[in-house]
Amino acid sequence: MAILKKISPRRKQFRETIAAERFARISEVVNSGIPAAVLILAGFITACCVLLSIAVGQDIFGFRPWQQIIPVCLIVVGVGFTMAVYVYHYNNRIIKNPLRALVLCGLFILLLVITRLGSFFPNGVYLAVACSIACAVILAIAYDQRFAIGMSLFFAPLVCFAAGKESDFALFLTMAAGILTSCFMLKEIRTRMKLLEVGAFAGIAVFVVCVAMGFFEKEPAGSLFACAGRMAALTVFVGVIIQAFLPLIEKIFRIATSMTLLDYSDANQPLLKKLAMEAPGTFSHSLLIGSIAEAAAEAVAANGLLCRVGAYYHDIGKIGKPRYFIENQMGTASRHEQLSPAMSQLIIVGHVKDGIEMAREYRLPAVIRQFIETHHGTTLIEYFYEEAKKKADGKMTSEAGFRYPGPRPQTKEAAIVMLADAVEGAVRALTEITPTRIETVVHNMAMKRLQDGQFDECELTLRELSRIEESLSKSLAAHHHGRVAYPKPAELGQQTDENEKEGA
Repeated sequence: MAILKKISPRRKQFRETIAAERFARISEVVNSGIPAAVLILAGFITACCVLLSIAVGQDIFGFRPWQQIIPVCLIVVGVGFTMAVYVYHYNNRIIKNPLRALVLCGLFILLLVITRLGSFFPNGVYLAVACSIACAVILAIAYDQRFAIGMSLFFAPLVCFAAGKESDFALFLTMAAGILTSCFMLKEIRTRMKLLEVGAFAGIAVFVVCVAMGFFEKEPAGSLFACAGRMAALTVFVGVIIQAFLPLIEKIFRIATSMTLLDYSDANQPLLKKLAMEAPGTFSHSLLIGSIAEAAAEAVAANGLLCRVGAYYHDIGKIGKPRYFIENQMGTASRHEQLSPAMSQLIIVGHVKDGIEMAREYRLPAVIRQFIETHHGTTLIEYFYEEAKKKADGKMTSEAGFRYPGPRPQTKEAAIVMLADAVEGAVRALTEITPTRIETVVHNMAMKRLQDGQFDECELTLRELSRIEESLSKSLAAHHHGRVAYPKPAELGQQTDENEKEGA
């Protein structure tokens, strides 16, 4: 019979604590999306190695010699890990969302396949330039300019390998010229001509670089200009193709371009028309929030148009029960007087859930739906919480039961709309509105939201918060500007008689 060694309670507790910490760390790593991202990266590198190991030639179909396959694989691994590090540092949300990583890798592989198929034809190099520029344009639309430039320049060497032009430095420079031009010009898409303009300017850049490199290599002028012209024409055609597939790109990457946001800002949109008809007070409130939130966003270089459009839709959940919200009561008695604080809380909180359901029913983009979900975050419904405490007769009232379910704002734009919504209501409740009092209310509300942790999940700095406060204060002061008191009817008649006497 084995003799069991007795373990002291302190050592047992220490081991349990260490085990719990290890489990928490493992859970954190798993939930961070890193394992899934590593698997996707491994799959991407494997697919690229197989694809680029295929021999190039019109009458050849097979694999390269192993002396060439090994260097190709090493270069692909190096480029793949470099791209992964770049994503980790500059767009970490892709790693946290495996679906985004999968879509990004799918785009790269699709463009490499197209380039590889084109390499079996005599003029396949033109298609390689077009694919590299298409990659840059799509990434600039889906993410931002810096990310698009970095990822596209890392992707360009793989395109050179896919085209069978591994040592063609002129081809890489031509691609880089088109990539940089298209990315620098594509900050946002507000008009339907924008992509055509981007394609035209990128085509000019490609033409100039191609001609310059051709003269450097002493190629015949006739064939050189013909080659550069074909590359430029295909680059312009890339803009046309992406314009045609723009709705599909937005759907795949779950984004909304400025052009789409402008469409949703139209007051004739069915959901906005319904809001204006059934909850006119909320509609007016939403228009004001959109105006002041847009100005605040532009003060910190955020997306002002997104803030404005998101603010238009943030309260659409009030359409179902408009009379339970003060801006739609039109001077009538509040319906909450007949309800318990707990029931009133359910109705108030319910407008967020109802808004999300309506947004899905009307197929609003995810970037707009975020404002409906987060415009109250997990804040406390203070009025009904205090009412519940009064009626509790000294019993404890749970604060958690009177908070919104969240989530908290994940972006600067969502945080700005949350704060604009809160300060507009607080300023409207003032009996005497002056610029100084507005500044005080805005600052106090911003600090309350900050201390409550509502801005913890968005990249909002204290300096930016200060600028947002300043912008909101100016906008609200301008909206609630002073007016000259009009004379009363009796005073108006007396003043008219005096004027007539003076005239006589």
